Amino acid sequence: MSEWKKTFCPLCYHNCGLEIVTRGHDISRVRPDRNHPRTRGYCCRKGMQVSYYQTHKERLRFPLKKQEGKFVSISWEQAISEIATRLKEILDKHGPRVLAYLGGGGQGCHLEAGFGRNLLMALGSQYHYSPLAQELTGLYWVNGRAYGRQNMELIPDLDRARNFLVIGWNGYVSNSGVNRARKRIREFSKDPLKKLIVVDPLFSETAKLANRHIKIRIGTLALFLKSLIAVILQKGLENRHFIENHCSGFKEVAPWFRDFDVSSALRVCGLEYGEVEDLACTYATEPTAIRSDLGLLMDRQSTMNSYLEMILMAICGRIGTPGGNVFVGHLMPLGSHSDERDSKTWRTLQTDVPAIMGYFPPNVIPEEILSTNKEHLRAMIVSGSNPLRSYADTLAYEKAFEKLDLLVTVEVSMSETARAGHYVLPARSAFEKWDTTFFNLTFPEIYLQVRHPHCDPAGEVLEEGEIYTRLAEALGLIPEIPPSLYELAGHDRKAYWEELLRFVSSKKEIGRILPFVAAKTLGRALGSSHLAALWAILMNYPRHGGEDLARAGYELNPLLGESLFQKILEHPEGVVVGRLNPERNLERLRTSDKKIELYIHEMVEWMKEVEPQKEEKSLYNPRYPFVLVAGRHFPYTANTIVRNPAWNKHKRVCTLLMSSEDARDLWIKDGEEVMVSTEASKLRITVEISDIAAKGTVIIPHGFGLTYENEVYGVNVNELTKNTHRDRIAGTPLHRYVPCRVERV
Repeated sequence: MSEWKKTFCPLCYHNCGLEIVTRGHDISRVRPDRNHPRTRGYCCRKGMQVSYYQTHKERLRFPLKKQEGKFVSISWEQAISEIATRLKEILDKHGPRVLAYLGGGGQGCHLEAGFGRNLLMALGSQYHYSPLAQELTGLYWVNGRAYGRQNMELIPDLDRARNFLVIGWNGYVSNSGVNRARKRIREFSKDPLKKLIVVDPLFSETAKLANRHIKIRIGTLALFLKSLIAVILQKGLENRHFIENHCSGFKEVAPWFRDFDVSSALRVCGLEYGEVEDLACTYATEPTAIRSDLGLLMDRQSTMNSYLEMILMAICGRIGTPGGNVFVGHLMPLGSHSDERDSKTWRTLQTDVPAIMGYFPPNVIPEEILSTNKEHLRAMIVSGSNPLRSYADTLAYEKAFEKLDLLVTVEVSMSETARAGHYVLPARSAFEKWDTTFFNLTFPEIYLQVRHPHCDPAGEVLEEGEIYTRLAEALGLIPEIPPSLYELAGHDRKAYWEELLRFVSSKKEIGRILPFVAAKTLGRALGSSHLAALWAILMNYPRHGGEDLARAGYELNPLLGESLFQKILEHPEGVVVGRLNPERNLERLRTSDKKIELYIHEMVEWMKEVEPQKEEKSLYNPRYPFVLVAGRHFPYTANTIVRNPAWNKHKRVCTLLMSSEDARDLWIKDGEEVMVSTEASKLRITVEISDIAAKGTVIIPHGFGLTYENEVYGVNVNELTKNTHRDRIAGTPLHRYVPCRVERV
């Protein structure tokens, strides 16, 4: 009888619990894990198709080097030696600012990020470009100003909420951002004592279930949020007790809304005053949790939207309170606090964009490579990312990547970016290595699950941590390690930890390369550099998570990290590693006065632009009368991580969704081809008439235009997106508002 093995899905950041049956290298059967403590048998279509991710004809097996335009297999020794030599030459000649690392572990393999980032820092560079900065850093910037740290995250407290307010999130299809999203959406939709309220210009699958769908005009979300706040303040619905006790800066921001012309603003938004007034009364008076997503974060006013959302939650007392939005805890936060007002925080040289959460936005990479600055980007290590399909302006990326002196790709499969590189280093898949994810969608529990290597690796693939450790050693970054560390690693981890701390304290610079020291010593004993890194994280966790651990029932002692490590390995379905105090959530604030800071002076001039007449004028674009929603979630999209198109066989995928009204006006029939033109480029695509698209909008999914066995399937929507079409503060691409033109072919 086949053995079912517990694991979790790496295809989106919901990371649903799965059970799989494996046969050597392959996954032969998949089912949801009904006993999974977090997802409890919940799983979407993507998770059920992970076998297509694991096994296909373009999995990488051996290190590759490009010679005369073609890849040839080489040994690991040759690959590491040549890459290290080339990196040294480039850095010695041009300095550390010319090097960038692009990666971070994707949706479910986060242990590599510590190795990749530490290699970058040890070489003197801070240029870590991350997928998180493709979507979230405007929000993180606001969090840093309002709550005191950029890495403080809020999630909806749905267990205690009466209503669920959804803004620009189609969780019924994306299944991400809320634990067991479909089930929770149906719960609020069907329960007569609850309400599901959806704010979305599209008639999405989530909107179709809404008790109230506020269908705003696309691109007017900032104007809508400002109007909603204005109604609350003008009607005296704000939570004065909460504002007085937990907020600062209210006197400075209140005048922005007191005399705001709500009626004119809502006419621009395409809404009636009454429906917004009803929403204002509901949100201000009933415990209501918000879940916003890319429809807000990638809208044309990205960071402003996040700022207004924060003000809305705060003035109604919905931050850190039951049934509102609550701060989650972390075993490991997704990034560091990197305030650009600190002189130690780097900015990009050509585009002058600061690091937010320690990350730089991929949108600026083409300009940073093509810059005439002497320290422009010349060398990149790209790990588990595919910028030539995943990021804005593919054509600009292709032009820029041709200019790189060195492009090294660490990847599971032969992606478009790997094909453009000088060296390709084969990594183990999510199911061939020890790994974990630090996304936390639970409250008040802090939950951790470690994925075991259930599939046999084929060829000479390695864990990313091992690859980076070999590079660090070849670059001369790892000092001589005391023999005692090797000896103790195999039989006395308590003594090993004490010796490791002594070694780190002996030289300040050793802290930067700690993951490599752990990988070479404990990693050798455990058979995994990733396991060694996880053990070190758990050993350090009680120092900052002691109270959370105690509330979860753990006894604090010097060996707790080791006990956690053993427990996690013994429970492949995952364990609770901490518990927050749900009644004292606001104590997590890190501002100097322990209050939410409402006033952010950098937003003042921008706030003045969010006015009815100015917005109406900005929305008018006769050259590009349509708005393209670039990259909407569909059940058949998985970024570019699933390469084999067979996983979508017999499904109608990668079409342009258009409303029946627009199709009629343009004399276009379902199934016909059209030409879509934007500032960046133009391409042909088949039309699918759909009630999801609003009049004046068209939708193209992401994750297509992939080359598999020398054939391209679908169209690459990022050929239509311009990298300079981005947020003014965070550089976030404005993918949910791309002006375009649609013409019959």
